[in-house]
Amino acid sequence: MAKQPQIDHGILSAALSGLEFEKSRLDATIAEIKAELGQPGPGRPQQAPTDGAEKAAPKRGGMSAAGKRRIAAAQRKRWAALKAAQAEPTKPKRKMSAAGRARIIAATKKRGLLITRPRQKPRIAVPRRPLQIAELPR
Repeated sequence: MAKQPQIDHGILSAALSGLEFEKSRLDATIAEIKAELGQPGPGRPQQAPTDGAEKAAPKRGGMSAAGKRRIAAAQRKRWAALKAAQAEPTKPKRKMSAAGRARIIAATKKRGLLITRPRQKPRIAVPRRPLQIAELPR
């Protein structure tokens, strides 16, 4: 193993003071950039010490039950008006005439009979042409 060369104490102290100067300069630059970005520095912000004489601000008053009821009633009224404006008028129900109903019933019965008792196809006689002599099998 090679031996480490001896470094003079004066050189080390000079290097240390130079590095500390660089560190302080860099810290100042970082603080400026963080201030521009709106970020606080490290740690909690300092607050003025209190001796207990000041108390926390009292809690603000809430809304009374009657006030809440009035607001709720007004909101229900607004919703009702909005829904009434959006509601479409209902169309009157269509009514079928007796004759139309009778036609539908007759067609349904006819279709049912066709399903239960299918008609046979009539045989159609296909006229045959007489065989030619050239077509006779040999």
